[in-house]
Amino acid sequence: MSAALKELLEILDLEQIENDIFRGRSPEDRQQRVFGGQVAGQALVAAGRTVPINRPVHSLHAYFIRPGDPLVPIVYTVDRIRDGRSFTTRRVVAIQHGKAIFTLSASFQVAENGPEHQTAMPEAPAPETLSPFRERLLPLFGERFADEFTSRRPFDLRHVTPLTWEAAKDPSLITPESKVWLKADGELPDDPLLHVCLMTYASDMTLLDTVLLNHGLAWGDQRTMGASLDHAMWFHQPFRADEWLLYAQETPVAGGARGLARGQVFTQDGQLVVSVMQEGLVRVTDPEDAGE
Repeated sequence: MSAALKELLEILDLEQIENDIFRGRSPEDRQQRVFGGQVAGQALVAAGRTVPINRPVHSLHAYFIRPGDPLVPIVYTVDRIRDGRSFTTRRVVAIQHGKAIFTLSASFQVAENGPEHQTAMPEAPAPETLSPFRERLLPLFGERFADEFTSRRPFDLRHVTPLTWEAAKDPSLITPESKVWLKADGELPDDPLLHVCLMTYASDMTLLDTVLLNHGLAWGDQRTMGASLDHAMWFHQPFRADEWLLYAQETPVAGGARGLARGQVFTQDGQLVVSVMQEGLVRVTDPEDAGE
């Protein structure tokens, strides 16, 4: 297990400080603001710990309200909205400095049978045939940056489509779609809640990049800034976050300094296990260069 994944598991293991009140921390090397996937994952942990184990989460809807301060703990308060015969609903508020920075509503359901169908998995080369993320970064930024950047990543990423930085240098690579194989960088325990919380974390790592990829923009290009605004996920089938998952992403629309992206997560055998939607803030200092 990589050091980054070990630290993430520790960060997701929230401290319970009172009934329905939990406390979480951020990585020590996080300097600017709390990563959105982290606070979403921690909030889902808080909600899940108040729900019987036989009721897995099937959906969540969240809003990012204020930037998180990585230097102080985050307090998560859980409101037990409903405990029905089949469904359980929880609302979580993440608080720092006396103010809400994030809210999440999650729904849990007992296992039931019903009609089944799904869309087909898109074609993609096997993850083992693709270059690791570090090797893709080397020609762009050099060894030092590639090592530092990937050492902080708790997931192994294998990009099928161009990186945003590659498309920013070569306009012929611009595309509204992105495909990424990912898995946790180490073997995980069998706890189903942990696997969905890790996927919640990972779902925020590349989704908004799809909007940038469609315009030849990239984080750190001195003219693009952004942030997650809201996030929604639907969990269709059980899965393991330490096995390869294909994250197929696309961006249907952007405007008003906001971009919408959606994603579907498939297992290697073609099962659609998670669907994701996110709207993000995307501001560009020179909109004309961004194709507006």
